Amino acid sequence: QEQFVESGGGLVQPGGSLTLSCVLSRDLRTALDIYIMGWYRQAPGKERELVATLAPAGDADYLDSVKGRFTIATDKAKDTMYLHMSSLKPEDTAVYYCHAPRHTDEISWGQGTQVTVSS
Repeated sequence: QEQFVESGGGLVQPGGSLTLSCVLSRDLRTALDIYIMGWYRQAPGKERELVATLAPAGDADYLDSVKGRFTIATDKAKDTMYLHMSSLKPEDTAVYYCHAPRHTDEISWGQGTQVTVSS
């Protein structure tokens, strides 16, 4: 079974907002407590890039191009992490994935969710 299931993507106009969700499998129920978690995105023709990270202690970091617009969050009771996106730009268009940055080689990637920002 997939370890990460992303959802919430869709078509949104520039300047709009969208919230992505990532449900972790029960096998990873402790991940939010012990792993640094993150959101990635991959646009056509580009490499996958790390967009945001959140450590168990609450320290968050963001790609410069999304600072002030994106917020990463978790809900441990629901085994879920979120990416709140606002003031969206066409260059935010990509497939978005969640993962644990330090464990990408040993845990399978999910299918991702497509975000398209276009007028």
